[in-house]
Amino acid sequence: MTLTTLIQAKGLRKTYGQRAVVQDVNLNIREGEVLAIIGPNGAGKSTTLDLVLGLRRPDAGTVTYWTSDPSPHIGLQLQSTPFFPGFTAMENLCMFAAFYGKRLSGAELIRHLDRCGLAEAARTDALRLSGGQQKRLAIAMTLVHDPKLLFLDEPTAALDPRARRDIRELIRSLADTGTSIVFTSHDMEEVHKLATRLVLICDGKVKASGTPDELLSRYGTGSLEQLYIQLTDELENGKCQ
Repeated sequence: MTLTTLIQAKGLRKTYGQRAVVQDVNLNIREGEVLAIIGPNGAGKSTTLDLVLGLRRPDAGTVTYWTSDPSPHIGLQLQSTPFFPGFTAMENLCMFAAFYGKRLSGAELIRHLDRCGLAEAARTDALRLSGGQQKRLAIAMTLVHDPKLLFLDEPTAALDPRARRDIRELIRSLADTGTSIVFTSHDMEEVHKLATRLVLICDGKVKASGTPDELLSRYGTGSLEQLYIQLTDELENGKCQ
């Protein structure tokens, strides 16, 4: 089955001073997939996604979207979400919905929170929620306008095992209901469990791309962690071409 391409980036380049942060990156994001973007810190992952999302302007290259106005159809969860101080989880969600011009009833807000396992915490001050609950609230806020495409930046970073499990289950349920998802992670076990395809960015270039099983077979490694170490070792040795 051929998947519809939602975003196609060709030849993206971005330079700061003398440093080329993104170098001729080609990237396709397809409907119905869970795409993991992996790579070392400082490898150009975040800048690449900023270019894809239109948050920064590339020095060269093009980004083509499936629609003339993609913004209303995209949700973005950052590693740190600034909640409104003194506002409950429900009130934060209500405020965020207003940014998209949506006025939701109390029942609709509870439905969105329940989707992320937060119905019982609806009237709790958002800043008093646990780390895992805050992550789920951040995702609920990105889903309030029912986006077609969701970007998650290290959604399970710094969480305990139970909270990580809950977020992974949420991501699976979103994918099962048709939301296309792009996420970044340094947890290769998580990537293998969640991703239908992954892209490894190294030194501002796409070093590897494919399904987890395809890449394990191609490079002859037994796990994604071994593959990651093998490819990033090449970067350390100056061989990441």
